[in-house]
Amino acid sequence: MSTASKTPTPTLFQSLIPILALIVLLVFNVLIFGDNATGGANQVALLLAGAIAGLVAWYLKMSWTQVMEGVLESINSAMSAVLILLMIGALAGTWMLSGIVPALIYYGLQVLTPTFFLVASCIVCALVSLGTGSSWSTIATVGIALLGIGAALGFSEGMVAGAIISGAYFGDKMSPLSDTTNLAPAMAGTDLFTHIRYMLYTTVPSFTITLILFLIIGLNSENTASASNVNEIMTAIKGTFSISPFLFVVPVAVIVLIVKKVPALPSLLIGSVLGGVFAVIFQPEIIAQVANVTPTLESLSKEPESIYRNMRMFALENFAGYTAVMMAMFGNVSLVTESETVNGLLSSSGMKGMLGTIWLILCAMIFGGVMDAAGMLARISNAVISLAHSTGSMIAATVGTCIVFNLTASDQYLAVVVPGKMYANAFRKKGLAPENLSRTLEDSGTVTSVLIPWNTCGATQAGVLKVATLDYAPYCFFNVISPLMSIVFGYVGIRIKKINPETGEPIN
Repeated sequence: MSTASKTPTPTLFQSLIPILALIVLLVFNVLIFGDNATGGANQVALLLAGAIAGLVAWYLKMSWTQVMEGVLESINSAMSAVLILLMIGALAGTWMLSGIVPALIYYGLQVLTPTFFLVASCIVCALVSLGTGSSWSTIATVGIALLGIGAALGFSEGMVAGAIISGAYFGDKMSPLSDTTNLAPAMAGTDLFTHIRYMLYTTVPSFTITLILFLIIGLNSENTASASNVNEIMTAIKGTFSISPFLFVVPVAVIVLIVKKVPALPSLLIGSVLGGVFAVIFQPEIIAQVANVTPTLESLSKEPESIYRNMRMFALENFAGYTAVMMAMFGNVSLVTESETVNGLLSSSGMKGMLGTIWLILCAMIFGGVMDAAGMLARISNAVISLAHSTGSMIAATVGTCIVFNLTASDQYLAVVVPGKMYANAFRKKGLAPENLSRTLEDSGTVTSVLIPWNTCGATQAGVLKVATLDYAPYCFFNVISPLMSIVFGYVGIRIKKINPETGEPIN
Protein backbone atom coordinates (compact mmCIF):
# COMPACT_ATOMS: atom_id res chain seq x y z
CA MET A 1 0.00 0.00 0.00
CA SER A 2 1.35 3.41 -0.91
CA THR A 3 2.45 5.55 2.01
CA ALA A 4 2.04 8.86 0.16
CA SER A 5 -1.36 9.55 1.80
CA LYS A 6 0.25 9.48 5.25
CA THR A 7 2.62 12.34 4.47
CA PRO A 8 2.27 16.11 4.11
CA THR A 9 1.81 17.25 0.52
CA PRO A 10 5.12 18.57 -0.87
CA THR A 11 5.28 21.74 -2.91
CA LEU A 12 6.08 21.57 -6.60
CA PHE A 13 9.52 23.07 -5.97
CA GLN A 14 10.28 20.48 -3.29
CA SER A 15 9.14 17.71 -5.63
CA LEU A 16 11.40 18.90 -8.43
CA ILE A 17 14.57 19.14 -6.32
CA PRO A 18 15.49 15.41 -6.55
CA ILE A 19 14.68 15.31 -10.28
CA LEU A 20 16.81 18.35 -11.04
CA ALA A 21 19.64 16.86 -8.98
CA LEU A 22 19.33 13.58 -10.91
CA ILE A 23 19.39 15.39 -14.26
CA VAL A 24 22.56 17.28 -13.30
CA LEU A 25 24.27 14.08 -12.12
CA LEU A 26 23.29 12.16 -15.26
CA VAL A 27 24.57 14.95 -17.53
CA PHE A 28 27.90 14.91 -15.70
CA ASN A 29 28.07 11.14 -16.01
CA VAL A 30 27.47 11.21 -19.76
CA LEU A 31 30.12 13.94 -20.24
CA ILE A 32 32.71 12.21 -18.06
CA PHE A 33 32.02 8.48 -18.48
CA GLY A 34 30.37 8.42 -21.92
CA ASP A 35 29.09 4.97 -22.90
CA ASN A 36 30.34 3.55 -19.59
CA ALA A 37 27.94 5.69 -17.54
CA THR A 38 25.64 2.71 -16.92
CA GLY A 39 28.57 0.69 -15.61
CA GLY A 40 28.15 2.25 -12.18
CA ALA A 41 28.06 6.03 -12.41
CA ASN A 42 24.34 6.25 -13.22
CA GLN A 43 23.55 3.76 -10.46
CA VAL A 44 25.30 5.97 -7.93
CA ALA A 45 23.55 9.04 -9.37
CA LEU A 46 20.17 7.40 -8.80
CA LEU A 47 21.10 6.54 -5.21
CA LEU A 48 22.33 10.10 -4.54
CA ALA A 49 19.15 11.54 -6.05
CA GLY A 50 17.16 9.08 -3.91
CA ALA A 51 19.06 10.31 -0.85
CA ILE A 52 18.17 13.90 -1.76
CA ALA A 53 14.53 12.84 -2.11
CA GLY A 54 14.87 11.22 1.31
CA LEU A 55 16.10 14.50 2.79
CA VAL A 56 13.06 16.27 1.34
CA ALA A 57 10.86 13.54 2.83
CA TRP A 58 12.59 14.01 6.21
CA TYR A 59 11.94 17.77 5.96
CA LEU A 60 8.27 16.93 5.37
CA LYS A 61 8.29 14.99 8.67
CA MET A 62 8.14 11.55 7.09
CA SER A 63 9.46 8.71 9.22
CA TRP A 64 12.27 6.40 8.11
CA THR A 65 9.78 3.52 8.22
CA GLN A 66 7.47 5.25 5.74
CA VAL A 67 10.32 5.92 3.33
CA MET A 68 11.58 2.34 3.54
CA GLU A 69 8.09 0.97 2.97
CA GLY A 70 7.92 2.96 -0.24
CA VAL A 71 11.37 1.76 -1.32
CA LEU A 72 10.59 -1.90 -0.60
CA GLU A 73 7.26 -1.68 -2.38
CA SER A 74 8.99 -0.19 -5.41
CA ILE A 75 11.75 -2.83 -5.46
CA ASN A 76 9.19 -5.60 -5.03
CA SER A 77 7.36 -4.40 -8.15
CA ALA A 78 10.57 -4.94 -10.15
CA MET A 79 11.35 -8.45 -8.88
CA SER A 80 9.54 -10.12 -11.75
CA ALA A 81 11.65 -8.15 -14.24
CA VAL A 82 14.84 -9.10 -12.38
CA LEU A 83 14.04 -12.82 -12.49
CA ILE A 84 13.13 -12.61 -16.18
CA LEU A 85 16.43 -10.85 -16.85
CA LEU A 86 18.37 -13.69 -15.24
CA MET A 87 16.47 -16.24 -17.32
CA ILE A 88 17.09 -14.24 -20.50
CA GLY A 89 20.81 -14.32 -19.72
CA ALA A 90 20.70 -18.10 -19.30
CA LEU A 91 18.64 -18.53 -22.48
CA ALA A 92 21.03 -16.38 -24.54
CA GLY A 93 23.94 -18.49 -23.30
CA THR A 94 22.48 -21.91 -24.09
CA TRP A 95 21.04 -20.76 -27.42
CA MET A 96 24.51 -19.60 -28.42
CA LEU A 97 26.12 -22.83 -27.21
CA SER A 98 23.58 -25.04 -28.97
CA GLY A 99 23.98 -23.26 -32.29
CA ILE A 100 20.44 -21.84 -32.35
CA VAL A 101 21.55 -18.22 -32.66
CA PRO A 102 24.37 -19.07 -35.14
CA ALA A 103 21.82 -21.03 -37.22
CA LEU A 104 19.45 -18.06 -37.25
CA ILE A 105 22.31 -15.85 -38.41
CA TYR A 106 23.41 -18.43 -41.02
CA TYR A 107 19.98 -18.84 -42.61
CA GLY A 108 19.16 -15.17 -42.16
CA LEU A 109 22.17 -14.13 -44.21
CA GLN A 110 20.86 -16.30 -47.04
CA VAL A 111 17.45 -14.64 -47.28
CA LEU A 112 17.84 -11.07 -45.94
CA THR A 113 19.33 -8.48 -48.27
CA PRO A 114 20.92 -5.27 -46.95
CA THR A 115 18.39 -3.00 -48.68
CA PHE A 116 15.34 -4.49 -46.95
CA PHE A 117 17.01 -5.86 -43.83
CA LEU A 118 15.89 -3.11 -41.42
CA VAL A 119 12.31 -3.19 -42.71
CA ALA A 120 12.23 -7.00 -42.56
CA SER A 121 13.67 -7.01 -39.01
CA CYS A 122 11.02 -4.54 -37.87
CA ILE A 123 8.19 -6.58 -39.41
CA VAL A 124 9.47 -9.94 -38.13
CA CYS A 125 9.77 -8.63 -34.57
CA ALA A 126 6.31 -7.04 -34.85
CA LEU A 127 4.73 -10.33 -35.90
CA VAL A 128 6.49 -12.38 -33.22
CA SER A 129 5.65 -9.86 -30.50
CA LEU A 130 2.04 -9.63 -31.72
CA GLY A 131 1.71 -13.39 -31.40
CA THR A 132 3.46 -13.70 -28.06
CA GLY A 133 2.41 -10.44 -26.42
CA SER A 134 5.94 -9.93 -25.14
CA SER A 135 8.46 -7.41 -26.47
CA TRP A 136 11.03 -8.67 -23.97
CA SER A 137 10.86 -12.29 -25.14
CA THR A 138 10.90 -11.20 -28.79
CA ILE A 139 14.00 -9.04 -28.34
CA ALA A 140 15.78 -11.68 -26.26
CA THR A 141 15.26 -14.40 -28.88
CA VAL A 142 14.61 -13.24 -32.44
CA GLY A 143 16.13 -9.84 -31.71
CA ILE A 144 19.52 -11.22 -30.69
CA ALA A 145 19.75 -13.25 -33.89
CA LEU A 146 18.74 -10.26 -36.06
CA LEU A 147 21.35 -8.12 -34.34
CA GLY A 148 24.00 -10.64 -35.34
CA ILE A 149 22.76 -10.71 -38.93
CA GLY A 150 22.71 -6.92 -39.09
CA ALA A 151 26.27 -6.70 -37.80
CA ALA A 152 27.34 -9.25 -40.42
CA LEU A 153 25.68 -7.14 -43.13
CA GLY A 154 27.54 -4.03 -41.97
CA PHE A 155 24.80 -2.10 -40.16
CA SER A 156 25.52 -0.29 -36.92
CA GLU A 157 24.28 -2.08 -33.81
CA GLY A 158 22.27 0.95 -32.71
CA MET A 159 20.41 1.08 -36.03
CA VAL A 160 19.55 -2.63 -35.99
CA ALA A 161 18.52 -2.49 -32.33
CA GLY A 162 16.22 0.44 -33.16
CA ALA A 163 14.48 -1.60 -35.86
CA ILE A 164 14.16 -4.61 -33.53
CA ILE A 165 12.74 -2.56 -30.66
CA SER A 166 10.37 -0.60 -32.91
CA GLY A 167 8.84 -3.81 -34.23
CA ALA A 168 8.76 -5.56 -30.87
CA TYR A 169 6.98 -2.67 -29.17
CA PHE A 170 4.45 -2.32 -31.97
CA GLY A 171 3.50 -5.99 -31.57
CA ASP A 172 3.52 -5.78 -27.78
CA LYS A 173 1.29 -2.70 -27.87
CA MET A 174 -1.28 -4.26 -30.23
CA SER A 175 -1.35 -7.80 -28.83
CA PRO A 176 -4.29 -8.84 -26.63
CA LEU A 177 -1.79 -11.10 -24.81
CA SER A 178 0.33 -8.17 -23.66
CA ASP A 179 0.21 -7.16 -20.00
CA THR A 180 0.33 -3.40 -20.71
CA THR A 181 -2.34 -3.76 -23.40
CA ASN A 182 -4.63 -5.24 -20.75
CA LEU A 183 -3.47 -2.83 -18.05
CA ALA A 184 -4.16 0.43 -19.91
CA PRO A 185 -7.90 -0.12 -20.56
CA ALA A 186 -8.34 -1.42 -17.02
CA MET A 187 -6.91 1.84 -15.63
CA ALA A 188 -8.90 4.02 -18.04
CA GLY A 189 -12.23 2.22 -17.65
CA THR A 190 -12.77 0.64 -21.06
CA ASP A 191 -12.59 -2.90 -22.44
CA LEU A 192 -9.63 -4.61 -24.12
CA PHE A 193 -10.83 -4.88 -27.70
CA THR A 194 -12.30 -1.38 -27.79
CA HIS A 195 -8.88 -0.21 -26.62
CA ILE A 196 -7.04 -2.19 -29.33
CA ARG A 197 -9.37 -1.00 -32.11
CA TYR A 198 -8.98 2.60 -30.97
CA MET A 199 -5.18 2.29 -30.85
CA LEU A 200 -5.11 1.35 -34.54
CA TYR A 201 -5.82 4.97 -35.49
CA THR A 202 -2.52 6.26 -34.07
CA THR A 203 -0.43 3.08 -34.07
CA VAL A 204 -0.76 2.05 -37.72
CA PRO A 205 0.32 5.49 -39.06
CA SER A 206 3.23 5.54 -36.59
CA PHE A 207 4.38 2.09 -37.68
CA THR A 208 3.93 2.93 -41.37
CA ILE A 209 6.15 6.00 -41.02
CA THR A 210 8.67 3.86 -39.14
CA LEU A 211 8.86 1.31 -41.97
CA ILE A 212 9.23 4.07 -44.56
CA LEU A 213 12.12 5.59 -42.61
CA PHE A 214 13.90 2.24 -42.33
CA LEU A 215 13.33 1.62 -46.05
CA ILE A 216 14.87 5.00 -46.88
CA ILE A 217 17.87 4.18 -44.70
CA GLY A 218 18.22 0.79 -46.40
CA LEU A 219 18.02 2.27 -49.89
CA ASN A 220 20.61 4.93 -49.10
CA SER A 221 22.98 2.97 -46.89
CA GLU A 222 26.51 2.42 -48.09
CA ASN A 223 26.71 -1.13 -46.85
CA THR A 224 30.16 -2.28 -45.86
CA ALA A 225 29.49 -6.01 -46.17
CA SER A 226 30.49 -7.49 -49.52
CA ALA A 227 29.31 -10.85 -50.81
CA SER A 228 32.72 -12.31 -49.97
CA ASN A 229 32.48 -11.06 -46.39
CA VAL A 230 29.02 -12.60 -45.98
CA ASN A 231 30.26 -15.88 -47.45
CA GLU A 232 33.22 -15.81 -45.07
CA ILE A 233 30.90 -15.40 -42.10
CA MET A 234 28.60 -18.19 -43.27
CA THR A 235 31.58 -20.49 -43.90
CA ALA A 236 33.00 -19.78 -40.44
CA ILE A 237 29.67 -20.51 -38.77
CA LYS A 238 29.13 -23.68 -40.79
CA GLY A 239 32.69 -24.85 -40.06
CA THR A 240 32.29 -24.33 -36.31
CA PHE A 241 28.72 -25.44 -35.61
CA SER A 242 26.51 -28.27 -36.73
CA ILE A 243 23.84 -26.17 -38.47
CA SER A 244 20.44 -27.79 -38.91
CA PRO A 245 16.82 -26.62 -39.22
CA PHE A 246 16.05 -28.98 -36.31
CA LEU A 247 17.65 -26.42 -34.01
CA PHE A 248 14.62 -24.17 -34.58
CA VAL A 249 12.48 -26.60 -32.59
CA VAL A 250 13.59 -24.78 -29.43
CA PRO A 251 12.61 -21.18 -30.36
CA VAL A 252 9.36 -22.45 -31.89
CA ALA A 253 8.61 -24.30 -28.64
CA VAL A 254 9.20 -21.13 -26.61
CA ILE A 255 6.95 -19.07 -28.89
CA VAL A 256 4.22 -21.71 -28.61
CA LEU A 257 4.49 -21.66 -24.81
CA ILE A 258 4.10 -17.88 -24.70
CA VAL A 259 1.19 -17.94 -27.19
CA LYS A 260 -0.45 -20.53 -24.91
CA LYS A 261 -0.17 -17.92 -22.15
CA VAL A 262 2.46 -19.81 -20.17
CA PRO A 263 4.10 -17.10 -18.02
CA ALA A 264 7.36 -15.64 -19.33
CA LEU A 265 9.57 -16.95 -16.50
CA PRO A 266 8.82 -20.70 -16.88
CA SER A 267 8.76 -20.31 -20.69
CA LEU A 268 12.26 -18.83 -20.70
CA LEU A 269 13.50 -21.44 -18.23
CA ILE A 270 12.20 -24.25 -20.45
CA GLY A 271 13.82 -22.55 -23.45
CA SER A 272 17.14 -22.37 -21.58
CA VAL A 273 17.06 -26.04 -20.57
CA LEU A 274 16.05 -27.15 -24.08
CA GLY A 275 18.90 -25.06 -25.46
CA GLY A 276 21.31 -26.90 -23.17
CA VAL A 277 19.93 -30.29 -24.23
CA PHE A 278 20.28 -29.40 -27.91
CA ALA A 279 23.83 -28.19 -27.28
CA VAL A 280 24.79 -31.63 -25.94
CA ILE A 281 23.08 -33.37 -28.88
CA PHE A 282 24.16 -31.17 -31.80
CA GLN A 283 27.43 -29.50 -30.70
CA PRO A 284 29.74 -32.05 -28.98
CA GLU A 285 32.89 -30.30 -30.25
CA ILE A 286 31.72 -26.93 -28.94
CA ILE A 287 30.88 -28.57 -25.63
CA ALA A 288 34.45 -29.89 -25.36
CA GLN A 289 35.88 -26.48 -26.25
CA VAL A 290 33.81 -24.63 -23.66
CA ALA A 291 34.20 -27.24 -20.91
CA ASN A 292 38.00 -27.21 -21.46
CA VAL A 293 38.39 -30.47 -19.55
CA THR A 294 42.08 -31.27 -20.10
CA PRO A 295 43.64 -28.15 -18.51
CA THR A 296 41.35 -28.53 -15.53
CA LEU A 297 42.46 -32.14 -14.97
CA GLU A 298 46.11 -31.13 -15.18
CA SER A 299 45.56 -28.54 -12.47
CA LEU A 300 44.10 -31.27 -10.27
CA SER A 301 47.32 -33.31 -10.43
CA LYS A 302 48.74 -31.13 -7.65
CA GLU A 303 46.07 -32.33 -5.24
CA PRO A 304 46.82 -35.31 -2.99
CA GLU A 305 45.32 -38.66 -3.93
CA SER A 306 41.84 -38.84 -2.51
CA ILE A 307 38.36 -40.07 -3.21
CA TYR A 308 37.38 -36.44 -3.74
CA ARG A 309 40.05 -35.98 -6.44
CA ASN A 310 39.04 -39.14 -8.23
CA MET A 311 35.38 -38.15 -8.14
CA ARG A 312 36.16 -34.75 -9.61
CA MET A 313 38.27 -36.26 -12.39
CA PHE A 314 35.49 -38.69 -13.22
CA ALA A 315 32.92 -35.89 -13.26
CA LEU A 316 35.06 -33.66 -15.47
CA GLU A 317 35.74 -36.45 -17.93
CA ASN A 318 32.18 -37.69 -18.19
CA PHE A 319 30.02 -34.62 -17.62
CA ALA A 320 31.55 -32.10 -19.99
CA GLY A 321 28.07 -31.37 -21.36
CA TYR A 322 26.79 -30.43 -17.91
CA THR A 323 29.87 -28.25 -17.33
CA ALA A 324 29.53 -26.37 -20.62
CA VAL A 325 25.78 -25.81 -20.28
CA MET A 326 26.16 -24.51 -16.73
CA MET A 327 28.94 -22.17 -17.83
CA ALA A 328 26.79 -20.87 -20.68
CA MET A 329 23.91 -20.24 -18.28
CA PHE A 330 25.82 -18.34 -15.62
CA GLY A 331 29.02 -16.94 -17.12
CA ASN A 332 31.05 -15.73 -20.07
CA VAL A 333 31.32 -17.97 -23.12
CA SER A 334 33.30 -16.92 -26.20
CA LEU A 335 33.50 -19.28 -29.16
CA VAL A 336 36.50 -19.18 -31.47
CA THR A 337 36.12 -19.51 -35.26
CA GLU A 338 38.29 -18.70 -38.25
CA SER A 339 36.61 -15.29 -38.63
CA GLU A 340 37.25 -12.40 -36.23
CA THR A 341 33.87 -10.93 -37.19
CA VAL A 342 32.08 -14.13 -36.22
CA ASN A 343 34.05 -14.35 -32.96
CA GLY A 344 32.59 -10.98 -32.01
CA LEU A 345 29.06 -12.25 -32.69
CA LEU A 346 29.36 -15.60 -30.92
CA SER A 347 29.81 -14.59 -27.31
CA SER A 348 27.46 -14.46 -24.36
CA SER A 349 27.72 -13.66 -20.67
CA GLY A 350 24.79 -15.61 -19.21
CA MET A 351 23.20 -14.54 -15.96
CA LYS A 352 26.42 -12.83 -14.93
CA GLY A 353 26.09 -10.38 -17.80
CA MET A 354 22.71 -9.24 -16.48
CA LEU A 355 23.94 -8.25 -13.02
CA GLY A 356 24.90 -4.72 -14.09
CA THR A 357 21.42 -4.18 -15.51
CA ILE A 358 19.82 -5.55 -12.35
CA TRP A 359 21.98 -3.19 -10.31
CA LEU A 360 20.71 -0.27 -12.38
CA ILE A 361 17.08 -1.36 -12.01
CA LEU A 362 17.35 -1.70 -8.23
CA CYS A 363 18.89 1.77 -7.89
CA ALA A 364 16.19 3.23 -10.14
CA MET A 365 13.43 1.63 -8.09
CA ILE A 366 14.95 3.00 -4.87
CA PHE A 367 14.80 6.51 -6.30
CA GLY A 368 11.27 6.01 -7.62
CA GLY A 369 10.15 4.46 -4.33
CA VAL A 370 11.23 7.46 -2.26
CA MET A 371 9.67 9.90 -4.73
CA ASP A 372 6.37 8.02 -4.66
CA ALA A 373 6.28 7.50 -0.91
CA ALA A 374 6.84 11.22 -0.29
CA GLY A 375 4.04 12.18 -2.69
CA MET A 376 6.43 14.04 -5.00
CA LEU A 377 5.46 12.15 -8.16
CA ALA A 378 1.77 12.84 -7.56
CA ARG A 379 2.49 16.52 -6.88
CA ILE A 380 4.30 16.92 -10.19
CA SER A 381 1.48 15.19 -12.05
CA ASN A 382 -1.19 17.36 -10.42
CA ALA A 383 0.67 20.45 -11.56
CA VAL A 384 0.57 19.17 -15.11
CA ILE A 385 -3.19 18.48 -14.92
CA SER A 386 -3.90 22.06 -13.84
CA LEU A 387 -2.41 23.34 -17.09
CA ALA A 388 -4.60 21.20 -19.37
CA HIS A 389 -7.68 23.00 -20.71
CA SER A 390 -8.35 21.83 -24.28
CA THR A 391 -8.57 18.24 -25.56
CA GLY A 392 -5.15 18.57 -27.16
CA SER A 393 -3.53 19.94 -24.02
CA MET A 394 -5.19 17.22 -21.92
CA ILE A 395 -3.74 14.49 -24.12
CA ALA A 396 -0.38 16.27 -24.24
CA ALA A 397 -0.41 16.52 -20.44
CA THR A 398 -1.10 12.79 -20.19
CA VAL A 399 1.77 12.03 -22.57
CA GLY A 400 4.08 14.29 -20.59
CA THR A 401 3.05 12.73 -17.29
CA CYS A 402 3.67 9.21 -18.56
CA ILE A 403 7.12 10.21 -19.76
CA VAL A 404 7.87 11.89 -16.43
CA PHE A 405 6.91 8.70 -14.61
CA ASN A 406 9.13 6.67 -16.92
CA LEU A 407 11.95 9.09 -16.09
CA THR A 408 11.37 9.20 -12.35
CA ALA A 409 9.60 6.02 -11.26
CA SER A 410 11.70 4.08 -13.82
CA ASP A 411 8.98 1.54 -14.57
CA GLN A 412 6.53 1.35 -17.49
CA TYR A 413 3.80 -0.19 -15.36
CA LEU A 414 3.83 2.77 -12.97
CA ALA A 415 3.88 5.06 -16.03
CA VAL A 416 0.60 3.46 -17.13
CA VAL A 417 -1.10 2.80 -13.78
CA VAL A 418 -0.57 6.09 -11.93
CA PRO A 419 -1.45 8.49 -14.79
CA GLY A 420 -4.37 6.20 -15.66
CA LYS A 421 -5.77 6.57 -12.16
CA MET A 422 -5.03 10.30 -12.05
CA TYR A 423 -6.60 11.25 -15.38
CA ALA A 424 -9.64 8.93 -15.55
CA ASN A 425 -11.99 11.42 -13.87
CA ALA A 426 -10.42 14.41 -15.61
CA PHE A 427 -11.05 12.85 -19.06
CA ARG A 428 -14.64 12.06 -18.11
CA LYS A 429 -15.28 15.59 -16.86
CA LYS A 430 -14.02 16.96 -20.18
CA GLY A 431 -16.39 14.65 -22.09
CA LEU A 432 -13.63 12.40 -23.42
CA ALA A 433 -14.32 8.66 -23.75
CA PRO A 434 -12.04 6.42 -21.66
CA GLU A 435 -10.51 4.84 -24.78
CA ASN A 436 -8.89 8.23 -25.49
CA LEU A 437 -7.04 7.87 -22.19
CA SER A 438 -6.15 4.19 -22.61
CA ARG A 439 -4.74 4.86 -26.09
CA THR A 440 -2.68 7.79 -24.81
CA LEU A 441 -1.31 5.71 -21.93
CA GLU A 442 0.00 3.11 -24.38
CA ASP A 443 1.19 5.67 -26.94
CA SER A 444 3.40 7.24 -24.28
CA GLY A 445 3.82 5.18 -21.11
CA THR A 446 4.46 1.82 -22.77
CA VAL A 447 6.64 2.75 -25.73
CA THR A 448 8.86 5.51 -24.27
CA SER A 449 10.06 3.38 -21.34
CA VAL A 450 12.67 1.67 -23.51
CA LEU A 451 14.24 5.03 -24.46
CA ILE A 452 15.36 5.82 -20.88
CA PRO A 453 18.65 4.18 -19.75
CA TRP A 454 17.69 3.77 -16.09
CA ASN A 455 14.12 2.63 -16.73
CA THR A 456 13.55 -1.11 -16.27
CA CYS A 457 12.78 -1.47 -19.99
CA GLY A 458 15.66 0.67 -21.23
CA ALA A 459 18.15 -1.02 -18.92
CA THR A 460 16.85 -4.47 -19.81
CA GLN A 461 17.00 -4.08 -23.59
CA ALA A 462 20.43 -2.45 -23.43
CA GLY A 463 21.60 -5.40 -21.34
CA VAL A 464 19.99 -8.04 -23.55
CA LEU A 465 21.19 -6.58 -26.86
CA LYS A 466 24.49 -5.27 -25.46
CA VAL A 467 23.77 -1.93 -27.13
CA ALA A 468 23.69 1.28 -25.08
CA THR A 469 20.27 2.89 -24.78
CA LEU A 470 21.51 6.20 -26.16
CA ASP A 471 22.94 4.36 -29.18
CA TYR A 472 19.66 2.72 -30.21
CA ALA A 473 17.19 5.38 -29.02
CA PRO A 474 17.63 7.67 -32.10
CA TYR A 475 16.58 4.74 -34.32
CA CYS A 476 13.54 3.67 -32.29
CA PHE A 477 11.34 5.62 -34.69
CA PHE A 478 8.09 3.95 -33.64
CA ASN A 479 8.71 4.67 -29.96
CA VAL A 480 9.43 8.33 -30.67
CA ILE A 481 6.64 8.89 -33.21
CA SER A 482 3.85 7.23 -31.17
CA PRO A 483 3.51 9.87 -28.41
CA LEU A 484 3.82 12.66 -30.99
CA MET A 485 1.08 11.06 -33.10
CA SER A 486 -1.19 10.90 -30.05
CA ILE A 487 -0.65 14.61 -29.37
CA VAL A 488 -1.30 15.55 -33.02
CA PHE A 489 -4.56 13.57 -33.01
CA GLY A 490 -5.57 15.40 -29.83
CA TYR A 491 -4.95 18.91 -31.11
CA VAL A 492 -6.34 18.30 -34.60
CA GLY A 493 -9.33 16.40 -33.23
CA ILE A 494 -8.87 13.22 -35.26
CA ARG A 495 -10.70 10.17 -33.88
CA ILE A 496 -11.42 11.74 -30.50
CA LYS A 497 -14.49 9.99 -29.15
CA LYS A 498 -16.74 12.17 -26.96
CA ILE A 499 -19.17 11.20 -24.19
CA ASN A 500 -21.76 12.95 -22.07
CA PRO A 501 -19.86 13.96 -18.89
CA GLU A 502 -22.92 13.30 -16.74
CA THR A 503 -24.14 9.95 -18.10
CA GLY A 504 -21.05 8.58 -19.82
CA GLU A 505 -23.09 7.87 -22.95
CA PRO A 506 -21.28 8.33 -26.29
CA ILE A 507 -22.02 11.45 -28.32
CA ASN A 508 -22.32 10.92 -32.08
